[in-house]
Amino acid sequence: MKRILIIEDELSIAELERDYLQIEGFSVSIESDGNKGLQHSAEEDFDLVILDLMLPGLDGFEICRRLRKNSAVPIIMISAKTEDMDKIRGLGLGADDYMTKPFSPLELVARVKAHIARFERLSGIRPENHDEIEIKGLLINRSSRRVFLNEEEIALSAKEFDLLLFLAANPNRVLSKEQIYVNIWGEDALGDLSTVAVHIRKIREKIESDPSNPQYLETVWGSGYRFTNR
Repeated sequence: MKRILIIEDELSIAELERDYLQIEGFSVSIESDGNKGLQHSAEEDFDLVILDLMLPGLDGFEICRRLRKNSAVPIIMISAKTEDMDKIRGLGLGADDYMTKPFSPLELVARVKAHIARFERLSGIRPENHDEIEIKGLLINRSSRRVFLNEEEIALSAKEFDLLLFLAANPNRVLSKEQIYVNIWGEDALGDLSTVAVHIRKIREKIESDPSNPQYLETVWGSGYRFTNR
């Protein structure tokens, strides 16, 4: 049974979402506080998170940013705000979708199903062990923060590990330098984006057999970088 976490402080909306999802066979948990929602998401494995933007404690933007540091779980952001900048910021922080209130519960269910199906097609995470990502001989262990290539350990700095994990946890997804910088360096005001390119180059030198023709960390010119599991 697929498990959904709803982080929403309006109980009537959360319960309506839960009811429609349960009818479709999903197991649903609800949290109304941002801090508790983030903690719950870390304690259990969920297949998708429905995340309200305006929450007590941590807001949806911050929860999304923190989730994306270590998780590729699909995130649907929900908000009463209609401004384009909120949508752009949410998607830029790693949300997979953005829905504006009010919306059809049936549309929400359809989007939940679509994002879970897409994630299952693209994900390179072994379903029996969510603590590890293993793709084409590269093994990344989240809890031990160790990386192995063809069973030989690769020494990475803390930021190199964080960057590699962030990309690998979002396989086949193009991530801009801005997205990467905000998620890894955690600064709202962007600094020197060349830092991202420097770290990508160092990681390639350690994990790629031919750094000029990478099989893991691809450059998508004009857009950013992509970790490919194909």
